[in-house]
Amino acid sequence: MTVPDSRGPQSVRTRRVLAVIVLVALAPRLAVVPFNSFLFEDLLDANHIHAWEPGNMARNLLAGHGFGSTLDSTQPSAMMTPVYPLIVAGFFYVFGVHTVASITAIHVFDCLINSLACIPIFLIARRSFGERVAWWAAWGWAFFPYGIYFAAAWAWSTHLLLLCLCWLIYLVQDMERFSRLWLWACFGLLAGFTGLTEPSALVVVAFLMALACWRLARDRKRWLLPGVVASLTIAAAICPWMIRNALVFHCFIPMRDNMGLELWMGNNGVSHSLDQTSDDRHPLHDMAELADYNRMGELAYNDHKLQQAKAFIRAYPLLYIRKCMRRAVYVWTGFWSFHPAYLAQDPTELPNIPFATGLSLLALGGLFAAWRKAPFEAIRYGGVLFLFPIMYYFTHPEPYHLRPLDPLLLILGCHAILAWCERAKARAALLAIPEAASSLLVE
Repeated sequence: MTVPDSRGPQSVRTRRVLAVIVLVALAPRLAVVPFNSFLFEDLLDANHIHAWEPGNMARNLLAGHGFGSTLDSTQPSAMMTPVYPLIVAGFFYVFGVHTVASITAIHVFDCLINSLACIPIFLIARRSFGERVAWWAAWGWAFFPYGIYFAAAWAWSTHLLLLCLCWLIYLVQDMERFSRLWLWACFGLLAGFTGLTEPSALVVVAFLMALACWRLARDRKRWLLPGVVASLTIAAAICPWMIRNALVFHCFIPMRDNMGLELWMGNNGVSHSLDQTSDDRHPLHDMAELADYNRMGELAYNDHKLQQAKAFIRAYPLLYIRKCMRRAVYVWTGFWSFHPAYLAQDPTELPNIPFATGLSLLALGGLFAAWRKAPFEAIRYGGVLFLFPIMYYFTHPEPYHLRPLDPLLLILGCHAILAWCERAKARAALLAIPEAASSLLVE
């Protein structure tokens, strides 16, 4: 059974403490930004092939090319959805294109977004498992290593997606109890915005909506009309981007057109066992691939890469299955290889393995603990954790792919630790009863 809110709106004291937690979380994230070497290399070089993808699209926007390529090209592109490139373009407009000021401002924005996640993390955890777990999770996020590192080092939509997913889950916790149309419409708007930030999140949106409708139907409350309202609102939010893609490319492109490239990056017969992906063969890093992209055009290039990936998978099906299994292990443990050549590429790989593995195991323990007392919470958390990373098992994983799920892993981990502590205290109390009784008999 879900733990109900002990209070309605946040009390003044709770708001103040949460504000303090956000500021405390922001401090270490901002402190790490100046030490980000990536900040002063690829991101600042507007004319270099390595300039990062959101920056390339943002530069094309300001140059009047619309949503131009994320690569070193001005041709129209649908390889990224529009939200984060538009944000980057806004900073470029104010502070200059690929300047120290604009790149620093983007990182500060990411750090702020990441820090603000403390608020929905607290709210979600309190509704799921009570006040104590909520405070543990909120403070834990303030000093969470992945939150600090990736917010300061990775200028991507990851942090905005993380915050959006948190608020979606918070709204769903209400939607599972109430069929208010305005609530479902708000969810639809946020879900549409989230999809335009990162389309891979839409599978989670569908699951959350289905679960909420199921719970309403189970409680004999209206569910069909709220589900229709949310679906129509999501469609209204994402349709302009889909219409733009249809007008520009003269074909149906749901959200992005880069599936072929992403599948080929991890399944091409070129990458050896020491790599999760052929990053050096990406058009951002390989001049020959970039030339093919510019010559063939985006749609033809991505279709060509899709055919190459499919050919490799058909030729080596067992190898593909093994690679998918290795990717799944890597996503949840951080382990890919202990080969010295692989570890030499990044010295942080080895110490990351016990942390990533421990976090996953704690979250699994939290799911088991939740199943005993709050099975619907376990279903919700487990469903999101299961569905979101599936696509990366079949294409290729990156260290940042799982980061939007970190708040859920942290909440479940805190719940597991506190549940085990409570169980240990209960056992100690039971053991103390016979001892107390025997001491009374002796007296």
